[in-house]
Amino acid sequence: GEVLKNLNKFYKRKEIQRLGTENGLDARLFHQAFISFRKYIMESSSVSADLHIILNDICCGAGKVCLLGHVDDLFPFFLRHAKQIFPMLDCMDDLRKISDLRLPPNWYPEARAIQRKIIFHAGPTNSGKTYHAIQRFLSAKSGVYCGPLKLLAHEIFQKSNDANVPCDLVTGEERVYANEDARQASHIACTIEMCSTNTPYEVAVIDEIQMIRDPARGWAWTRALLGLCAEEIHVCGEAAAIDLVTELMYTTGEEVEVRNYKRLTPLTVLDYALESLDNLRPGDCIVCFSKNDIYSVSRQIEARGLECAVIYGSLPPGTKLEQAKKFNDPDDPCKILVATDAIGMGLNLCIKRIIFNSIVKPTINEKGEKEIDSITTSQALQIAGRAGRYGSSFKQGEVTTMHRDDLQQLKEILSEPVRPVKAAGLHPTAEQIEMFAYHLPDATLSNLIDIFVSLSQVDGLYFVCNIDDFKFLADMIQHIPLNLRSRYVFCTAPLNRKEPFVCTTLLKFARQFSRNEPLTFDWLCRHTKWPLAPPKNIKELVHLEAVHDVFDLYLWLSYRFMDMFPDAVLVRDIQKKLDDIIQIGVCNITKLIRASQSGAASGAAEVMSEDFPLSRTKRDTRVISGHRGAKSTEPLSVALEVPGEGRAKSLKAYRSAIRQEDLKSHGRGSLANRLLREGLLTQEMLKQLESEWQDQHRNGRYGLASKRDNQSSSKETGKKKK
Repeated sequence: GEVLKNLNKFYKRKEIQRLGTENGLDARLFHQAFISFRKYIMESSSVSADLHIILNDICCGAGKVCLLGHVDDLFPFFLRHAKQIFPMLDCMDDLRKISDLRLPPNWYPEARAIQRKIIFHAGPTNSGKTYHAIQRFLSAKSGVYCGPLKLLAHEIFQKSNDANVPCDLVTGEERVYANEDARQASHIACTIEMCSTNTPYEVAVIDEIQMIRDPARGWAWTRALLGLCAEEIHVCGEAAAIDLVTELMYTTGEEVEVRNYKRLTPLTVLDYALESLDNLRPGDCIVCFSKNDIYSVSRQIEARGLECAVIYGSLPPGTKLEQAKKFNDPDDPCKILVATDAIGMGLNLCIKRIIFNSIVKPTINEKGEKEIDSITTSQALQIAGRAGRYGSSFKQGEVTTMHRDDLQQLKEILSEPVRPVKAAGLHPTAEQIEMFAYHLPDATLSNLIDIFVSLSQVDGLYFVCNIDDFKFLADMIQHIPLNLRSRYVFCTAPLNRKEPFVCTTLLKFARQFSRNEPLTFDWLCRHTKWPLAPPKNIKELVHLEAVHDVFDLYLWLSYRFMDMFPDAVLVRDIQKKLDDIIQIGVCNITKLIRASQSGAASGAAEVMSEDFPLSRTKRDTRVISGHRGAKSTEPLSVALEVPGEGRAKSLKAYRSAIRQEDLKSHGRGSLANRLLREGLLTQEMLKQLESEWQDQHRNGRYGLASKRDNQSSSKETGKKKK
């Protein structure tokens, strides 16, 4: 008891905490080290002689005028123990130097060796800012365009070659050479992560510079802005980023010339909401912030005898372009577009009026947490600005909301000034992580990243980007034997961790790679069950999109490990065929929705039979509260036996509640249909529910009868029947 009291006294002393900080133990590490140290002393059968003597002196001398020992004397032993559980403490100075991110401009000596001219083209959507930068790009002897999307890079690649300026296309998954002999052209259009900071250019264009604040990808814009070796850097984006870019360039000794642009066509916020899909007009675009709303709205539009094009983020680029082409074609009967905010950049669309189906959107904050909040002014302006594109058949744009209650809030959002961009993103490089691993050879990659971020130092102009996706992949493949550089590459693969099929495929790729077995075209076809048929329902369409992402993943890895992923050409061929199959599905999306609904209805009719009218309520509550995308489900329905008159009253009340629920859903079909459409239920889950309910119902009924007849049954048997 005396030892424990003195240990706790040691922990609380400010001098000890200060010494811990000086030796690399922040508050979190200090606490963890102390808990371990206390456990070691209290639970060990014996401790070292010198520590035993110190503890004895402290305890025996407590309360005496002449102290034999003081709790501070424990610190050397505490620090020695802390270094055993945190090996990094022995090399803390080296690790701090490696993770010092306060001077990113110094990472790019080639760029610092030349005097660059920075020109900021600032303006809203549809102001011609990017057009002027591209004109300078085309007139230069050499140049690089860096965009946020494959679609944008492909557009500049096409424009450049159409203007007789040979230009290569470089994305994470693709290399297309302008010259037939695969000789590199003087101009390159690339996604921003793929730009080279070693190649000299006359002109570089960095598009959508405001994305330098993006919690996940901001580091790529920071790298391009600080590291591109170009005589002229043309930066395009929102005026909200001017101050940050100016400050960043001040640290490199470079001045920024700002050119402001105004919108080329007027944009009007209407005083009335759409309120009903009956009020749609040619050139309308309804913007939704979830795929489920896309399905629902497009189904309702085509129920009114209108054709609509559909664009959302997870569609392949080719399908997006085909849908945009269909909507833009004046001779095509399709005059309505239903889209997510994926239309905010990368597609040229002839839109007359933007209609926000909702003004709340799920987002990921800087901590990697999911939040649902109103769209920002920047997002609203980016999307609304797509209406009335300069050069289209519509000379002015309009914007409104679907619901009257949202209109006033949208006006307030659009009238607010865009928040200034405050900081630029950074991300640890493979070289920095390798240096960490040299000092901490036994640490996992996920732990190395954690330690790096905890020790990293940044000044006010920068922040460390969110690394949750990286850590997720690092933990997923940790058990697979890979060298650190290969492991790092696999963890930076661009995939959506919410897609189980894609994540499982990455795991199989890594396992095969670790065995030094090439991932061949035949292997990939077996894994994806290629060839695939056109989708018959929404679930199959979603799976085809995931397979397309798997092909993207293969191509991405093939440019980093050519020997192990040797069949990129064959995979690209079948990916194009898959793109065509997905296009068929999207063109028939309402048929797929109807097929899904009819399948759900038949399954629901069996499950929701008259035998268990009250079980539906409990099942629905459990399904709705569960998260989307679950691949399996526990028994959700509970059969409630209500005898006689009480059963009739409960049935009546239940049906009334269901009618109220259906009224609240604005007539969007039965509950089972809606759950299936929203991705919360599948046909398999409905069948499983029916089977489980029947088992429960049978066991419950016969179990009760058995209990009445056999009161003397064993306790265990009774439990089982219950």
